[in-house]
Amino acid sequence: MIVLGVITWIAAIAVLLAAIALAVLAMVIKRPAIALFAAVPVALGIARVVFGVVIPAPDHFLLALAGLTAAVLGIVAGNPITVAILDYADARSGAKPSVVGAHGGIMITDRAIGADGQREVLRGGTTIGYLERLVVVAAVALGHWQIVAFLVAIKGLGRFSELDSPETRERFIIGTLVSFVWAGACAALFAL
Repeated sequence: MIVLGVITWIAAIAVLLAAIALAVLAMVIKRPAIALFAAVPVALGIARVVFGVVIPAPDHFLLALAGLTAAVLGIVAGNPITVAILDYADARSGAKPSVVGAHGGIMITDRAIGADGQREVLRGGTTIGYLERLVVVAAVALGHWQIVAFLVAIKGLGRFSELDSPETRERFIIGTLVSFVWAGACAALFAL
C-alpha cells in the first residue's frame, strides 16, 4: 500500500510539472489556449478533495513538493490562462484582438487624441498578474483570506484612473477574476 501511495504522489507531481511546462510553452510560442490543459490536474485534485478520496502521502517531502508544485502552477500558468480567456472574451464580443503595447499594456482607441489615436492602458499587467497570484497563493496557503480582499482593494484603487473606457474596465474585471480564481484553485490544492 505504501508503494502505491509513493507512485500516486510521484505521478501527481509529474503531472503538475508537465502542466507548468505546458504553460511555459504556451507563453513561449504565443498560443495561450494550450495552457488551458493545465486545468485538468487542478480539477482532478479538487475533485479528489471534494469526493473525499484520501491518498495519504508516504512522507512529508512528497507532500511538500506536491504543494509547492501546485503553488508554482498557480503563479506561472495564470498568465497564459488569463490571456486565453481574454482572447475568448474578445472573440465572443466581436472585438478585434487586443494589441499589446510597448509596456505590456493594451492599446485602445482614445477619441480625445483623434480618430486614429491610440493609447496604452493597464501597463505592467503581466508583472502585476504574477505578483497578485503569488500573493493569493500565499494568502490561501497561510489561511489569511483578508489579504486577498486587501489586494483587490489596492488593485482597484491603483487602476481606477485607467478604467475610463468600457473596453478597459471589461479587460480589468475579466483578467483579475480569472487570475484570482486560477491562483485560488491551485492554492486550494496546496492548502488541502
